[in-house]
Amino acid sequence: MVTTPHEPPVPPAPPVYVVGGGPGGLAVAAALRGRGVRAVVLEKSDAVGASWRTHYDRLRLHTTRRLSGLPGLKVPRSFGRWVARADVVRYLEAYAEKHELEVVTGVEVFGVERSGGDWVLHATGGRRLTGSAVVVATGYNHTPYLPEWPGRETYGGELGHARAYRNPGPYEGKDVLVVGAGNTGAEIAADLAGGGAARVRLAVRTVPHIVRRTTLGWPAQRTGILVRRLPVAVVDRLGALMARAAAPDLTAYGLPRPDSGLATRQRQGAIPVQDVGLVDAVRAGKVEIVAAVEGFAGDDVLLADGTRITPDAVIAATGYRRALEPLVGHLGVLDDRGRPVVHGARCPREAPGLYFTGFTNPISGMLRELAIDAERIARAIARRAARTGRA
Repeated sequence: MVTTPHEPPVPPAPPVYVVGGGPGGLAVAAALRGRGVRAVVLEKSDAVGASWRTHYDRLRLHTTRRLSGLPGLKVPRSFGRWVARADVVRYLEAYAEKHELEVVTGVEVFGVERSGGDWVLHATGGRRLTGSAVVVATGYNHTPYLPEWPGRETYGGELGHARAYRNPGPYEGKDVLVVGAGNTGAEIAADLAGGGAARVRLAVRTVPHIVRRTTLGWPAQRTGILVRRLPVAVVDRLGALMARAAAPDLTAYGLPRPDSGLATRQRQGAIPVQDVGLVDAVRAGKVEIVAAVEGFAGDDVLLADGTRITPDAVIAATGYRRALEPLVGHLGVLDDRGRPVVHGARCPREAPGLYFTGFTNPISGMLRELAIDAERIARAIARRAARTGRA
């Protein structure tokens, strides 16, 4: 009788760990699951879509419903063309449920390191998790940034970051200064102006490009998609022509047209401001444009033109930091501004199996690009897994 030696079973490959349970992380996990690759989403908060749960109440997507769906699930038509913040949360919850995603909440990843052909993640509670690949999807707006203004620590007035702003109710009858003329600052200023604040001022350091959300029914996002691969100089010129044709000149109100092009500014990390009420509020005198904040002195705010003002509250819409340094800074995969050197389906040369998504701010729409990235990342991981047995 001839016996065949028993071959020990081959242990399954470790899962792919996706760090972050926002739209980007969920999209990658769903795309991986669709290709038969196990993905585990690690989310430090207690639910998916954490950042969307804390945005201000009136926020709506600046991208259309049809161009904002993630792989495998359309955004419901009932949510309307411009999806509200609360509906984005509902969509993300439904997305995770539909795709039966493996989401572990309450787990924060503090660092990742290469170990042989795999990755080790150091997480909450002393956990050491081994993954065949890691997808970092912690978000473009991760950590609120508040400038180190002189006198900030001893300022006697109310000062807070825009992350804490929900609605104009607490500011009714107050004199409010909003600092920062990006989309968040512009929208909060308009919200305050229409919500009962006694006076609203918007401090502007760099004049933004302001575009209409739609022109004759054509959304600005579709224009962004059409021009996203054109040369920067061409897009700058087209943007200037479109602005003169469709956007009012607010020079008389303290908002001249920008002196650098739309695409040039976008390459520097600043996308255009979509007008959802700011232009009308400025023209009606409900939002006053003032110079940039230079510091604080007692109860006063010092502006760049030498003016001193004493608002009741200051809301700093001064942006966020990616805060990737503690997680991956030791791997040499970040540039001098703390951004991943590559993103999407490409891995840094020094870190095969490490992917990043959601760290660019495209004029073609963040959610649309996250959906595209997810499919590309999942395809790359599945191919590598099929070839090597490791993602």
